[in-house]
Amino acid sequence: MQEAMLWHKERNGIRCELCARKCFIAKDHRGFCLVRVNKDGKLYTLSYGRLYSTNVDPIEKKPLFHFYPGSKTLSLSSQGCNFRCQFCCNWQISHSIDVTKEKLSGEDFTPEDIVEMAEKNNCRSISYTYNEPTMFFEFAYKTAKLAHRSNIANTFVTNGYMTEDAVKKISKYLDAATIDFKASGDPEFYKKFMSVPSVDPIFDSLKQMKKQRIFMEITNLIVPQIGDNVEHCRKLAQWVSSELNSDIPFHILQFYPSHKLMELPPTPTATLEKCIDESRKTGLRYVYIGNVLNHPDENTYCYNCRELLIKRSGMKVDTVNISKDRCPTCGLRINMITE
Repeated sequence: MQEAMLWHKERNGIRCELCARKCFIAKDHRGFCLVRVNKDGKLYTLSYGRLYSTNVDPIEKKPLFHFYPGSKTLSLSSQGCNFRCQFCCNWQISHSIDVTKEKLSGEDFTPEDIVEMAEKNNCRSISYTYNEPTMFFEFAYKTAKLAHRSNIANTFVTNGYMTEDAVKKISKYLDAATIDFKASGDPEFYKKFMSVPSVDPIFDSLKQMKKQRIFMEITNLIVPQIGDNVEHCRKLAQWVSSELNSDIPFHILQFYPSHKLMELPPTPTATLEKCIDESRKTGLRYVYIGNVLNHPDENTYCYNCRELLIKRSGMKVDTVNISKDRCPTCGLRINMITE
């Protein structure tokens, strides 16, 4: 166990300040996430250095389409989550924790191990992903700090439900983040299907990420029948365009049946295309389709002259037609991080 960051003592327990739940944790109890525990009046993380999986992925898998496109990233995950999504595709990682055991499933690693692994595999970045990265925040923080010394970037794939203090703490070493919305951030959907009492903290942390100059891309999982309201999608896109930046990549993702919602069908492509059209009407310049192969909206185009800049097939980059961060045809600057 490692002493946790972001907490303070209260009468008869501890208040965790990592995620927006801000759990009160009594002695010998765990928080909602099941990976932070009060031992003798101190908060400890059970996930430090205990990784469930390590994989080399294309950065497009996160998805990050405008952050070192075509590069490799070392993906890390631990266990635990501060959501309880009924459709979680990684529920074996996030939710299946044996609370009778102090040690989580997985293998032990040090930050040095991870940076060395990234270097050996020619990874441009390390991605803290698969389960919510704040669940292994302390390990991510120390690994990210060490990675920067080797000129390796760091990315979070996150639900965004962290405190502003957590964003500030990691911001010095966090280069990019993919923030995952479900059902366009509909508050009732989050309560019913994800056990999340309020979506407001997500928007607060996004504003803080903007303030800290963390590169962002947004995903929006469209869930058929119960979370596919096109107007809700338009409202989320409008908020991103007006409150963050119209240049932020916005990914409309297809749902596939998983976990407790196996009876639902995949999202129809036509529904996704309607969401894409409405999102573009808000002024968003880079709107993508996700989980649909060989669709033209996988590609990146210059929003000024419509030149094809990056052609993709799923997570594979076929061609890159961009000069640093500019369109080679009209010279327009593209919101993209390249070498």
